[in-house]
Amino acid sequence: MSEIKGKIHSTESFGAADGPGIRFIVFTQGCRMRCRFCHNPDTWSLEGDDTCTDMTAGEILDKALRYKSYWKKDGGITVSGGEPLLQIEFLTDLFRQAKDQGINTCIDTAGQPFSREEPFFSKFQELMKYTDLLLLDIKEINPERHRNITGYDNANILDMARYLSEIGKPVWIRHVLVPGLSDFDEDLDALAEFIGTLKNVQKVEVLPYHTLGKFKWENLGIKYSLDDTAPPTAERIDNAQRKLGAGKYAKN
Repeated sequence: MSEIKGKIHSTESFGAADGPGIRFIVFTQGCRMRCRFCHNPDTWSLEGDDTCTDMTAGEILDKALRYKSYWKKDGGITVSGGEPLLQIEFLTDLFRQAKDQGINTCIDTAGQPFSREEPFFSKFQELMKYTDLLLLDIKEINPERHRNITGYDNANILDMARYLSEIGKPVWIRHVLVPGLSDFDEDLDALAEFIGTLKNVQKVEVLPYHTLGKFKWENLGIKYSLDDTAPPTAERIDNAQRKLGAGKYAKN
């Protein structure tokens, strides 16, 4: 058995919001993006802290399989973060072993590490052999606003979405709706137009901004820049869902 180890922030036994069915969620450590509304800033550090654990794929699977009876036919394992693609060798090893045991595999990603350049691209192609579904979080379609939210451009993220469409890999598109940051009608229309060019989208989810992770910023001594930002109203949520065509994608 491979001894590749991943830096694991934490796990959740009964996830119901990160892919189909009931899922075992693995939160990996490390993310380069600095989303202003992030609810897991404690996963940013690539090295982690004393709560971060180095685990092999086998150790993760031993832990996950205790809950397999709850997964039924739709559940499985979702790897989130942090950004799972920063640990692509470990993720591939985990998913390869998971598929050997008939486990459904899902990645929750913002796509920032994606590149068609080597050596990343070949590694990503290998990972896709063992991946059943990706939850792709597109923070903003407008590149300048995306940079304001995350610190990074979105060109490679949108290219990742195109590539996944090219190979027919199932995707759920997610968009976090933040008043004043990612809730502009013209951008929602542009995002809907982009999604319409993809041939592999099974679901579109609008995720309303919340402040449940604010205390983590305070505990880490990081200034939270959205103190004056309230969650979106029901009307703006409905507007985003309508514009993005969330109701059109109903396979799951």
